[in-house]
Amino acid sequence: MKEITFLNQNVSKWQQFETLITRKGATDPDLMADLFIQLTDDLSYSKTHYPKSKTTQYLNAIAAKVHQEIYKNKKEKKSRIVTFWKYELPFIFKNSHKQLGYAALIFFIALLIGIVSAAYDDTFIRLILGDGYVNQTIENINKGDPMAIYKSAGQVNMFFGITINNIYVAFLCFIFGIIFSLGTGYMLFTNGVMLGAFQYFFYSKGLLAQSMLVIWIHGTLEISAIIIAGCAGLTMGNSFLFPGTYSRGVSFIKGAKQGLKIAIGLVPVFITAGFLESFVTRYTQMPVWLSLSIIFTSLFFIIWYFIIYPIRLNKKALPSADLHN
Repeated sequence: MKEITFLNQNVSKWQQFETLITRKGATDPDLMADLFIQLTDDLSYSKTHYPKSKTTQYLNAIAAKVHQEIYKNKKEKKSRIVTFWKYELPFIFKNSHKQLGYAALIFFIALLIGIVSAAYDDTFIRLILGDGYVNQTIENINKGDPMAIYKSAGQVNMFFGITINNIYVAFLCFIFGIIFSLGTGYMLFTNGVMLGAFQYFFYSKGLLAQSMLVIWIHGTLEISAIIIAGCAGLTMGNSFLFPGTYSRGVSFIKGAKQGLKIAIGLVPVFITAGFLESFVTRYTQMPVWLSLSIIFTSLFFIIWYFIIYPIRLNKKALPSADLHN
């Protein structure tokens, strides 16, 4: 690889690292250790191919700064948890935005397939959702309470059951990325088809708007988190398929760590979604304005924290100084 290509591929990342070192509130020992590993990998490559270049000298200087920062901050900060969600996860997630786009694309294509399949095949809905769920919901519709299934279990038991199941599905979505991203793609596809069939079922009964006002109270966070878990899986799988300037082994380890942190970061989202489904969704007759407020607040949070905030945070981290100054 030509030096200019290597430089163009990585310069933004190096500048970001340099800024993080000088920002007092944005670094922690684990993050600095991750940066040091990435920098030493790049430095090793640069020393091998461009031993006397300014690029190698620059990387050497940054690596020394990071190394010094690690040893200066050996003690764990009391604000470790806050630092993770305020800085570390958003910084990591910005580098996975492309994978997020792929995950969303796979999911929404599957959603459309689920809708079309349900529209043209009467048996498809029962095949996907199961006879038990369909029969019970039809019975509830006939009784005048189509969303009664959300009131059928105790709130606490429902909360733990739903939350654990959603976290389990999300981690499967992430872990299956190890199968060259195909496993994650399959998980996203099946969940998308299921949602498409599910929503078409209520549409066919003339209850689409009513169902969405109830279901998406918790579904906004739940479905978004499944797609983001898919992003985590694709981040890990694609790191092996497309290692870039790193060896496949090093790239995979980096991608797996990055994907795992994204998956762990989703746990509070699933807990919140489980709480909403267990304690709030059951109030199926709540005012429309309240339902929409919850739905759009959830949507705003997802868009802001996982898309807008990481972009803004990374832009702030980029120094204005030119690399060659």
